Amino acid sequence: MAARTALRRALPSLRAITHSEQPVRSTRLISTTVPSLAASPSSSSSSSAHPSIPDYAIPDPSRPTHFGFETVTEGEKRERVAGVFTSVAESYDRMNDLMSFGWHRVWKDHFVASLNPGFSPLTTELDPREPQHILDIAGGTGDIAFRLLHTAHVVNANPSVRVTISDINRAMLTVGQQRSTSLPASQQAALSFVEANAEDLTLTRPLHPYPSAREPTSHDAHGREEQAFFDPATATGGIPSNSVDLYTVAFGIRNFSNIPAALREAHRVLKPGGVFACLEFSKADAHPLFNAVYKEWSFRAIPLIGQLVAADRDSYQYLVESIERFPSQTEFRDMIVDAGFVVAGDGYENLTGGVAAIHKGMKPR
Repeated sequence: MAARTALRRALPSLRAITHSEQPVRSTRLISTTVPSLAASPSSSSSSSAHPSIPDYAIPDPSRPTHFGFETVTEGEKRERVAGVFTSVAESYDRMNDLMSFGWHRVWKDHFVASLNPGFSPLTTELDPREPQHILDIAGGTGDIAFRLLHTAHVVNANPSVRVTISDINRAMLTVGQQRSTSLPASQQAALSFVEANAEDLTLTRPLHPYPSAREPTSHDAHGREEQAFFDPATATGGIPSNSVDLYTVAFGIRNFSNIPAALREAHRVLKPGGVFACLEFSKADAHPLFNAVYKEWSFRAIPLIGQLVAADRDSYQYLVESIERFPSQTEFRDMIVDAGFVVAGDGYENLTGGVAAIHKGMKPR
């Protein structure tokens, strides 16, 4: 505990050092990486890349964590979160509309535009439209991945960008795969779906649509047949170290059982110079009156609407509580730095007064 306290006290000075190494922030905020960097051979695990990973960043199914306002173990949270998102998979966009007054669509458009996928101005090549591999974590229904592909293939005319959508929840991934059939053929060919736990991306497998007769029958936390979330015992592959140009996660990281572990996995799979980018609900504490109205809406109206619209008050209650429990902008930035990333400026951009925020970090070259 003393070591963790000392580390946190040291982080501001570390950020001051890393800030001086960063270029001046441009209008595009941060662009994707130098794609000419070759991927190095994969490591057997994240611990080989970070030999001194602190204990709190190593997943432990028995370690206490939180599920909304409840205290549960990391293993129990994983199962209960799977139940929530299996329940809301078909109404995911509607859920985000309710929680953000529809502004999540504007935030997502801005998030993707700020990343400008498919265009790498820092490349040493004459043409900045180099091949890129984007990993969209907790990408489920494809909202971010489809935007990334459209920007890369259509806006930047770079068909050499491919996107891997990864999610621990098979029901969410299945919805995304079904929706992807409406994309142009070239974008469908550049898209892949994998089941994985973001805390350990050395274990993955291609999506088995949910539900499926291809596996033995099992039951989820609600007694439904066939487990809806990824079982690492069924893994057939993994994501190599230093193989990804851009790692994105939108409105998903607050549901992870062990966020520090996931951040270190993001660092492992990114190439040197690669970018970690996160869009997440955050804190509007800087605007007390607005924040009071926002919280009143969140805690009173959203669970009630969930009950009326989706007959699922509990899932919506958890989602509101998970936002309240998520770290503040500065606390989450410190966690990103602790995982080995460098950040520019404040390390985050507030959206709508801090209701949501974009965080970015770069893996040092």
